[in-house]
Amino acid sequence: MTKQDFSTLKINSLPGPDDITRIKLKNGITFLFRPNMNSMATSIGGYVQAGSIYDPQDKLGLADFTTSTLMRGTRTQSFQKIFDSLESIGASLGIGCGAHTAGFGGKSLAEDLPTLLKMLADVLMNPIFPEQDVERVRSQLLTGLDLRAQDTNDMAMLEFEKLLYKDHPYQNPSDGYIETIKAIRVKDLAAFHKKHFGPKDMTLVVVGPFEPESVISLAEEYLGSWLNEDQADAVQVPDMPHPETSIQKHHVIDEKSQTDLVVGTIGPSRNWEGYYSALLGNSVLGQFGMMGRIGESVRKEAGLAYYAYSALSASIGPGQWMVSAGVAPENLDKALDLIKTELRKFVDQPVSNEELRDVQSNYVGKLPLSLESNAGVASALLTMEQHQLGLEYLQNYEKMIQEITPESILEAARAYLDPDRLVISSAGPKP
Repeated sequence: MTKQDFSTLKINSLPGPDDITRIKLKNGITFLFRPNMNSMATSIGGYVQAGSIYDPQDKLGLADFTTSTLMRGTRTQSFQKIFDSLESIGASLGIGCGAHTAGFGGKSLAEDLPTLLKMLADVLMNPIFPEQDVERVRSQLLTGLDLRAQDTNDMAMLEFEKLLYKDHPYQNPSDGYIETIKAIRVKDLAAFHKKHFGPKDMTLVVVGPFEPESVISLAEEYLGSWLNEDQADAVQVPDMPHPETSIQKHHVIDEKSQTDLVVGTIGPSRNWEGYYSALLGNSVLGQFGMMGRIGESVRKEAGLAYYAYSALSASIGPGQWMVSAGVAPENLDKALDLIKTELRKFVDQPVSNEELRDVQSNYVGKLPLSLESNAGVASALLTMEQHQLGLEYLQNYEKMIQEITPESILEAARAYLDPDRLVISSAGPKP
């Protein structure tokens, strides 16, 4: 592919240093803003350092439980009042839990941004965890865990991560276990909030039709005074070695007609220098078109799977590179052997120039689509900040994709994928 083939992006129209405002509020919150004068609406997003890696072992799921109850009432508003206030202006606000952070996002008309930011500040700073509402949320979480225990896909993934990340913070499920959720009390939620929610290492993003000065003023007004001297520092998770040999485990769930299979290993972190080579390589392996080589071989040609694809999940710490498939129980071994065969091919020879051209065009072409909405731009800015990619990241994106070669993909694959050192997890009826 020639460089001219990559002329699809108008670099100056992409968010960059010239139109992204990035400042620190007086209490340390990192604030990013990008104007969109063509929109009548606004989107906000952000995160605090309060993810599931901070869960104590005897109360796994505490971070998720806490974020699930933040909007259930504050010192000044009941859950019903919060809901009615948002509904009356057609706005939305949600808070969720990830491994490292508790993330939030919301939308409203531009004129209602002050109301949205005021609501965000209230639920982040002043939750009261009403007992009755906490029990309702606990019941929902326990129901979810009951359903997880009967889901072959969920259980295969749960066991995969326990094996892959043995003795690492990533081994624990963010939603915990039935016994740990039952052990959590209101005082635990309040203590977790006090220890981990605060302005330190927090990021807030706003995208909408405003001048920077007006939005900065609103952010300072509603969140600039937030202080928490008890807030803990963010932690850095350790690296994780690759498996020394293959590990295989089957989780029995009786009376199921399908077995779900997960095969993989440790993957790169988001900031690894070869990340984009691995990302495009993974697209060839099991994403592009009808799920790449894996989908073509395992599902289409051999007919051994209901679905089959590969995934590369990269975070602040060690990621995971895996293949997932849903198979008839009697086809489990055949599907596994064929997946290993495809992995051996992938680390033996470079991808073809045609395969690379296809995935490069796909990744370049879908970037503008991801930035068409305010929410898409906000999400991109959050990724840039969390992984310290720089304000030029989106404008440099096309060049980074263009520089990937078949040889760099092969090098990335060989750095992580070893068909003889895999974690293999399956869930379904007894073999």
